[in-house]
Amino acid sequence: MSDLKLNSPLQYVKGVGPKKAAALGKLGIQTVSDLLYYFPRTYLDRTNVIPIAKVQVNETATVIGVVRAHGMLFGKRKRYEVMLEDNSGALMLLWFAGIRFFERLFLKGQVYAATGQVGYFQGLQIIHPELERLDDETDKLVHSGRIIPVYPQTAELSKLGLNSRGIRTLTTSIFENLKETIPDALPESERNRYQLLKLDDAVRHIHYPESREQIEECRRRLAFDELLSLQFYVHRNKGKKATLVKNHQYAPPADKLSALKKSLPYELTDAQKKVIKEIIADLRLKKPMTRLLHGDVGCGKTAVAVIAALYAAENKLQTAFMAPTEILAEQHFRNWHDPLAGIGVSLGLLTSSFKASEKKKIAARCESGELQILFGTHALISDYVAFQKLGLVIIDEQHRFGVEQRGQLFAKGDNPDLLIMTATPIPRTLALTMYGDLDISTINALPPGRKPIRTVWRNENTRPKVMQFVADQISKGGQAYIIYPLIEKGEEGNESRNAEDAFTELSAGALKSYRLGLVHGRIKSKKRDETLALFRERKLDALIATTVIEVGVDNPNANMIVIEHAERFGLAQLHQLRGRVGRGETGGTVVALAYQPMSEISRQRLEYFAAHSDGFEIAEADLNMRGPGEVFGLKQSGLPELRLANYARDRDLLEASQELSQRLFVEKETLEKDYKNLFNYLMESAVKRDVNLGGG
Repeated sequence: MSDLKLNSPLQYVKGVGPKKAAALGKLGIQTVSDLLYYFPRTYLDRTNVIPIAKVQVNETATVIGVVRAHGMLFGKRKRYEVMLEDNSGALMLLWFAGIRFFERLFLKGQVYAATGQVGYFQGLQIIHPELERLDDETDKLVHSGRIIPVYPQTAELSKLGLNSRGIRTLTTSIFENLKETIPDALPESERNRYQLLKLDDAVRHIHYPESREQIEECRRRLAFDELLSLQFYVHRNKGKKATLVKNHQYAPPADKLSALKKSLPYELTDAQKKVIKEIIADLRLKKPMTRLLHGDVGCGKTAVAVIAALYAAENKLQTAFMAPTEILAEQHFRNWHDPLAGIGVSLGLLTSSFKASEKKKIAARCESGELQILFGTHALISDYVAFQKLGLVIIDEQHRFGVEQRGQLFAKGDNPDLLIMTATPIPRTLALTMYGDLDISTINALPPGRKPIRTVWRNENTRPKVMQFVADQISKGGQAYIIYPLIEKGEEGNESRNAEDAFTELSAGALKSYRLGLVHGRIKSKKRDETLALFRERKLDALIATTVIEVGVDNPNANMIVIEHAERFGLAQLHQLRGRVGRGETGGTVVALAYQPMSEISRQRLEYFAAHSDGFEIAEADLNMRGPGEVFGLKQSGLPELRLANYARDRDLLEASQELSQRLFVEKETLEKDYKNLFNYLMESAVKRDVNLGGG
């Protein structure tokens, strides 16, 4: 192979070719440099392969053995088992999910290295191990006996032989033939200050580390680069927003705001009043408002947002209020229609399930200026929707929307004000990073009179008792939610309990004496709305549902929620589901049912969920356990993606990157050469990924 350069197209690298290059290209991997930045997702430490006879229960081990038997077993739960044997003994490898894949994978006599936590049930076993097939003695040397990188996978990559082993083969060849070093824009003085590796060393050894300590050294250097790019992007965006000027103005608050507040059946909390003052002050400025509103489940964010929309209406401006689901958009419209209409404000609703004639009629009313507040889903960004004078954009559960969707809605006005909301409280660390270009309002108090919610988690063997408890609660006049992660059997390739089967089973079994409803994302919106209405009107006793009811669904009489397969949910999502009960005078009970196999992190998550009810504490813990991308929709935010940085673990790097980024902008006219080069490098990267964030 001739000498390679960082910008060499992968297609011409030995062992790639057109088909593999096309598959990698779909992941944005087109050059040698791109592949080197395709970092391992984890590692298998095979520096100490253990004979099967010497493995210890509850410890992580790597064993190498021959497949002696394999097949499907049926019992309490269907599973796929493989007997792996070496000269000292045998153990079982088990899979409860993805069974169809493993049925086609194994043949007797194949040699595998398996890594995972060893358990014991009628013999030694590893559940869902990491696997590497070893074809010959060379494989045992190249792909085992060392710290092995494991790369992110897709079905297409695996089919083309670009599994972890295939990518290892490519990266090994590239490093052998790459004659140039990876240029490092970070000045040496900054590397020394934070004790960071050179970039070339970090990239090379993140793929082929010699020790666990070296992995962490490499990760920290690359994590710093990620955080610095993110901070630079946020600082740049904040600077761009500061130059915007809006073409609409707000007069001091008038009668309609007072009238709405008086009509509410409750007193606004001090926290709500404080945030309303912040928003009104922002709206009266010449530059567009870009404000994030966050708080715990049930803290009253929607009331604050509606008051902001009413203030816009008072000033002859329109508001677009976008929610992530039809259920939530319809609920907002239904809850606020009468109070707003009663003081002379016209509002409408638009979702994608409306008939074409209805959509046309609503769009015409909106374009004429007749509608002052338009609630809706992503249908609001459709080309046929136009506003006469859009002054305020409100986005509910903003992390459910992609950056392009938010930008499209923002673009329907002339620099409108923007209020984005999330019912997942955001830890301060993350707020300064992901939302550093926004002003942040926090509602940190719940309305008075809220009853405490009792939360417990139980193992699957208690399910009959739990369902009897549900029946008892219903017989006392309560209502219950029973939540499932899946709609139907076999979804996502596993055999977990699902909503449709549960509806059939419970209707004929534990809850046969009661009125049950079924709601999930594949049920047509009209039928779904009818079912939810029946539940609100207490004409149904229990609602069997997926997480389609996770956000915003409000039924004060519901006092019980059972979350099946709770081990599959994140902490923030569990807390959101908990927020569906305890909204009335009777308090509420939450039972999280967990099924085996359950990881240690799932157990910790459920223990924390049962012991804590404060949404801000929950959010911080969820961030530590899962990372921001999963919790807050970072991948949809338009911000640079974090692959190696960890907000919880890398707070020192986060603070350092914030300080350096700010320094680059403050001193950009007088920077020394090395720092000027860094500024230009970061600016070039930011411009490449630039999108219209629409203020958000």
